Amino acid sequence: MKALIFQGSGKKALEERPKPTIAEPTDAIVKVTKTTICGTDLHILKGDVPTCLPGRVLGHEGVGFIEAVGPGVATFKPRERVLISCISACGKCEYCRKGMYSHCVNGGWILGNTIDGTQAEYVRIPHADTSLYRVADGADEEALVMLSDILPTGFECGVLNGKIQPGATVAIVRAGPVGLAALLTAQFFSPSDIIMIDVDDNRLTLSKRFGATATVSSSDGKAAEAIMRLTGGRGVDTAIEAVGIPATFGLRKYSCTRRNHCQHRRTRIEGGPPFRATLVTQHNDYHPIGGHFQHAHAAQDGPISEDQSQASDYPSFPA
Repeated sequence: MKALIFQGSGKKALEERPKPTIAEPTDAIVKVTKTTICGTDLHILKGDVPTCLPGRVLGHEGVGFIEAVGPGVATFKPRERVLISCISACGKCEYCRKGMYSHCVNGGWILGNTIDGTQAEYVRIPHADTSLYRVADGADEEALVMLSDILPTGFECGVLNGKIQPGATVAIVRAGPVGLAALLTAQFFSPSDIIMIDVDDNRLTLSKRFGATATVSSSDGKAAEAIMRLTGGRGVDTAIEAVGIPATFGLRKYSCTRRNHCQHRRTRIEGGPPFRATLVTQHNDYHPIGGHFQHAHAAQDGPISEDQSQASDYPSFPA
């Protein structure tokens, strides 16, 4: 089969690899029909993810058909159409029983990291019963693949953790796929204002179509000042950071200053150690979602960002 292989910092190649086989009774083999590129893949290619070693098949998002299942798989059978979760969950460990599947001690973010991933014609899925989702015939695969990682990241990591309330003011930094997912799902909670910040005017125009009440271009380096003007000097209730780089962490910090209340929270980025962030907010929180499966990229209108441009030469795979 064809597969995209990480060959070390700054290096990748499309190679011929053996088709994966069942290794554990709870495994499934999925024939991948759609996959996509996450910002985490770009971090890997930059050499920023030490757990991903050269020789690894990249990718943790996809849609496909069950090719084979192990004897311990009860929920799925061959030829069924499935959505692949970016998180592999055993469903039995302490963290899974708490609903913290990304912290699964027998899984978590392993696809395209510590085991071969989805940017290939076939992929082995551990813990298939709790790591795959059946999808209806005729569903749009290009839309479905956004549910592997991108849409739930914006909603769960950004909107739900941000505790958005009716009448709140929300700022979302960067209008890429994850930021737009946060924009769409934030509207479930009826905030009064949603301010989108980006350097790309095409993305900001799209944000207005998707429901943003205001947009701010950060190309002049004065986005924080613009947010303070828009909010009458009060700042915002919730700021969602949807990029994962120091510059945007800083912008989020200085856009949430209603009471200048400084908090410190230890946040575990999936696949890596905890980090400490300085948070300045009104009463909710500052929510960085950049990091593994918190920084994904997909097709969009208009020019792509500098980070995304590095992915423009990714090969496509046959259906």
